[in-house]
Amino acid sequence: MELMNLAEKIAVAAAELLSDRPPAFEIKEKTSAIDFATQMDLASEKFIVEEILRARPDDGIIGEEGSARPTSSGFTWVIDPLDGTVNYFYGLPGWNVSIGVKDSDGVIAGAVCAPTINSTWKAARGHGAYWNDKRIHCTQVENMEEALLATGIAYDRGLRIRQAELTSRVIPVIRDLRRAGAAAVDLCSVAMGAIDGYFEHSLHEWDWAAGSLIATEAGALVTSGDGGPIVGNRLDEMIVAAGPRLHPKLLRLLA
Repeated sequence: MELMNLAEKIAVAAAELLSDRPPAFEIKEKTSAIDFATQMDLASEKFIVEEILRARPDDGIIGEEGSARPTSSGFTWVIDPLDGTVNYFYGLPGWNVSIGVKDSDGVIAGAVCAPTINSTWKAARGHGAYWNDKRIHCTQVENMEEALLATGIAYDRGLRIRQAELTSRVIPVIRDLRRAGAAAVDLCSVAMGAIDGYFEHSLHEWDWAAGSLIATEAGALVTSGDGGPIVGNRLDEMIVAAGPRLHPKLLRLLA
């Protein structure tokens, strides 16, 4: 619980930093023109890393914007300092700060703070999941025609073609589809029952570390597209999250 509380405290503080949006953005292109970071992504990561190491100087760090530090304590923090950079850049809601911490058995605690939708989620392994300090649970929807799903779009243009084909197969048999633009919020939305299921290709560990634990602690199943554990950082891997009744049917639909 101590790690969860620290993750929440730092995520909330970083989100406050980001809420003071600059009048102009400095763009740093990463893999392509559609995959970029701003000066605020970098400032947020710098702040988060400093705060973590001030409290826990022996812990390791993995950050989306390049922060890397080996652990000597057995704990490593996995940071997305600004999940949903495109939303942030355009002034759209849903961007967030996602902070998870893992040990040798996987993610042990995490928090996601999305100030534009007044939401902070958190979880600790074996202690449940919470939204704004209220215990949350995933839905028990079972039938695909009753399922509200969410997805995301990859940066790789070739993979986008495959995603379009997959989406065209999914849409006719479900209730509806949403695109929020931030993977951590999608996973947390599964956790709190705001959506019934979620799938997306090509996520990195910092995209799903905190959100996957929050969803799991809320009773959802979070797996790769073949139903096994998430490998992470693999272009063609799909992550699937849903309540336990819907998850196997969603896997079959997406196969």
